[in-house]
Amino acid sequence: MLNEPSLCTRREDGRNLPALVWRAEQPLLSVSSAAFGGGLGVRTWVVNATVPMSYDRDDPVAHLAELAERFGLDGPGVGLLTGVDVAKVVARTDTGVRVWATVGLGVPIWAAAPPEPTPAEIAPTGGHPVGTVNTVVYVPARLGPAALVNAVATATEAKAQAIAELGMPGTGTPTDAVTVLCPTDGPEAPYGGPRSTWGAPLARAVHRAVLVGGGRHRRGRPVEEPGDWVSSAGQGPR
Repeated sequence: MLNEPSLCTRREDGRNLPALVWRAEQPLLSVSSAAFGGGLGVRTWVVNATVPMSYDRDDPVAHLAELAERFGLDGPGVGLLTGVDVAKVVARTDTGVRVWATVGLGVPIWAAAPPEPTPAEIAPTGGHPVGTVNTVVYVPARLGPAALVNAVATATEAKAQAIAELGMPGTGTPTDAVTVLCPTDGPEAPYGGPRSTWGAPLARAVHRAVLVGGGRHRRGRPVEEPGDWVSSAGQGPR
């Protein structure tokens, strides 16, 4: 099982910056698009760390390795970075599937768009911060390799649906990442699509988390729902 995240703080470049740290009770199967610990494999922890919007390090993998060591994390894991304050994580559960999303949609983009004169990651933002949507998912049943990959697609579709419902012109941001984890044992579920046994609740939970996270400051007012919570050491759902 993947435990609820702890909210940790570290000092970097004269600032106190938060990070969410998940620890697995035992190794889990993982599929992730993260630069650190991405791909398919067995993982024992996940970190989602806030960095300044001015972040300009060209070695994020090395940076995440440093953070893992600082937080005392051993073995293989997944590391994510975001300009969003990860203390504002939104958690959702549906039929045993647990989702945590940190949602920054300062500059949404369309996945399919004409070529830009500069790469999307460094394109001018008009003074608005570039957001990132990082999604961590725990499914309480073993998924087969194809189902794991399909689960990433399902989570991404649900995120895009939420963004559309928020009325934002895009399907995500240039730096979004998804991590799906599940047990290493038990019968393999063969499917992870949005109408499958585990893909359906996964989609609903991701959709709700991104919808709430992206809509919190819509029209200048925070948007909260029952079940929203801010992660901190020793603190769970409010």
